Amino acid sequence: MILLEKVQKIYRAKHGDVAAVQDANLEIRQGEIFGIIGYSGAGKSSLIRMLNQLEKPTSGRITIGGRVISAITGKELREARQEIGMIFQHFNLLWSRTVRENIAFPLEIAGVRKEERQERVDELIRLVGLEGREDAYPSQLSGGQKQRVGIARALANDPKVLLCDEATSALDPETTDQILDLLLDINARLGLTIVLITHEMHVIQKICDRVAVMEKGSIVEMGDVLEVFRNPKQEITKRFVKKITDSIDTNEAIEHLTEKYPSGQVVRLKFIGESIEQPFIYELIRKSNIEVNILQGKISQTPNGSYGNLIVQLNGPAEEIEKAISFMEQQQVEMEVIAHA
Repeated sequence: MILLEKVQKIYRAKHGDVAAVQDANLEIRQGEIFGIIGYSGAGKSSLIRMLNQLEKPTSGRITIGGRVISAITGKELREARQEIGMIFQHFNLLWSRTVRENIAFPLEIAGVRKEERQERVDELIRLVGLEGREDAYPSQLSGGQKQRVGIARALANDPKVLLCDEATSALDPETTDQILDLLLDINARLGLTIVLITHEMHVIQKICDRVAVMEKGSIVEMGDVLEVFRNPKQEITKRFVKKITDSIDTNEAIEHLTEKYPSGQVVRLKFIGESIEQPFIYELIRKSNIEVNILQGKISQTPNGSYGNLIVQLNGPAEEIEKAISFMEQQQVEMEVIAHA
């Protein structure tokens, strides 16, 4: 559906060129939700803006739906952009227009007749859950409602691709989850290909099928979300994953237990897919004469399956702990000793 081949974006400046995107090679499949994650300055915004040619690539080739969008201009480009919707971090609404008028705006530009516009706008208002707010102005809406207007407006021309530029970064956690659920619903109902950029791993975990990690303008890692969670390869990816799996409370609990128990070990266990459903802790206690203290446990859902993270403290005779560790190594569970108490 979307193909990037050796794409570069270089900004010319007085004090030297800045390479925002370097040799990006990327293939995004029809109908998937694809995430691009990176810290500020990683190049992700430049990358996504090249998909609808708000930014022109310095070199390389971008193909969307079989059309080389990086090589077209004028009327052909304007027509191509109608098949690519975009929503923004700060909504980009017209403050002098009502909800209905904001959603209708791209249809007016496209020359759609008034009756058809009205019907399409009503349909989109129902889709994004804004019934009763049709005549409100943006200043009268919450952040989540504003983003729902932005989503409806982006869908007005019935696009094949929806680009999300930090679409939830300005929202609180509860509203973020509501918007992500809406995007999941839209993806399922309409079969849209969704490309989103973010610096929040929670967003990737919740709705993305695959993810690309960017650092200093380059794509440094890419894969299925569940696999990236299970086995992050690059240091930056490990940092993103750790934000989901670790917490300040966990680290404090580990420090407390290492002081309280002069013997034993603190171990992180990772469960993927079907292994989550196995009575692992029960079998561990049954097969070894040790005390198992659960410090923290969490099961996260991704579109491709479940990912479990459990931190336990093993206390007992050294030989029994070794026996327990040997048992864990034989199971379909990844294990990492993170502290020796």
